[in-house]
Amino acid sequence: MATAWLVGYCPAAVRTGLDNVGTSPELFEGKRVGIIANHTSYNSRGKYVVDMFRAMLGVQVVALFSPEHGVQGTAEAGVAIGRWADPNYGLPVHSLYGETKKPTPEMLANIDVLVFDIQDVGARFYTYVSTMALAMEAAAENGKPFVVLDRPNPLNGEQVEGEVLDPSFASFVGLYPIPVRHGMTVGELARMINGEGWLTGGVRADLAVVSMTSWYRRLWYDQTGLSFIRPSPNIPDLDTAAIYPGLCLLEGTNVSEGRGTPIPFRQFGAPWMNAESVCCSLNALRLPGAWFETTSFVPTSSKYKDQLCHGVRLLLGDKKRLDPFRTGVEIVNQICRIHPDQFQWNVEHFDRLCGTDAIRKAIVAQASLDELRERWRAECDAFRQARTEYLLYPE
Repeated sequence: MATAWLVGYCPAAVRTGLDNVGTSPELFEGKRVGIIANHTSYNSRGKYVVDMFRAMLGVQVVALFSPEHGVQGTAEAGVAIGRWADPNYGLPVHSLYGETKKPTPEMLANIDVLVFDIQDVGARFYTYVSTMALAMEAAAENGKPFVVLDRPNPLNGEQVEGEVLDPSFASFVGLYPIPVRHGMTVGELARMINGEGWLTGGVRADLAVVSMTSWYRRLWYDQTGLSFIRPSPNIPDLDTAAIYPGLCLLEGTNVSEGRGTPIPFRQFGAPWMNAESVCCSLNALRLPGAWFETTSFVPTSSKYKDQLCHGVRLLLGDKKRLDPFRTGVEIVNQICRIHPDQFQWNVEHFDRLCGTDAIRKAIVAQASLDELRERWRAECDAFRQARTEYLLYPE
């Protein structure tokens, strides 16, 4: 059915929270501001977050805070970020990805308000949301207001998929009971985390969200008119982001997820893999929105560095039909079934990515995955209902 608001819709009208920061001057006037930011923290006209705040009357930017991959977004996954001084602005940069993942009282001592402005990718295990949550918790504990400058969920705000995290598997790649693909913006997630009392000790942040304008839930990032800035080194484009909520599961195995190649998360393999068998078995499943072809690659980093890997490339059809998490689980399942002797688990990491050990145990037992998928659907339906009061944008 045609939707009225799409008629004559101009994608360039989408404005991020950073674009709209001037609409809420009372949050920042006369304040010393600390900003959790990285290389994605630009407005729709290419102006960086620090410059935006420095242009505001009576606002002083006193510190930056760095998530995984660093302020410049160039550090590889898992690499600790150190404290340093930003050469462009002369500001101290406090690392939130290393020995310290949560701002300390010392880091917040000279700050009146803490701001978060980073582009998320829309998957539970992407660590920027964990950084936001722990920073919000620290702000609450230290009596500092916390402001989120909202940005689009690049995978749209409607589709919800995958296992809801069991709190016993909480970690920095998933702290709270949300699905792998949550369909929420960072501002909406902050409202839910705060409203549901998920912060440690049930503390509640003095939270404000500077909303976007002209963003609708059904929009994918390529419909916003905003420039896609790779949110991390191995997410170069929207198609990769769309696949990531499933292919990331391979991080918890001894199969290369394509890191160290030009198309990470869009191909996978290993020196021991029978690529033809894995490819044929996956195509036989007729997974929506995806098909597969054999390939080979030599990673320049990460797993199997400088070794020839026999593998499979995922070809994305209609990304609106793709169920990335289901696709990722099926990929792991088929590789494990075809290569029971060579395939290995990183048990702790795989279970944390899934948010449960039920998926790994079902694959090991060669059990049907249908019951698991039915449970995911029921959990996602319940989550959709629970999130309703925290949503900020229409369909």
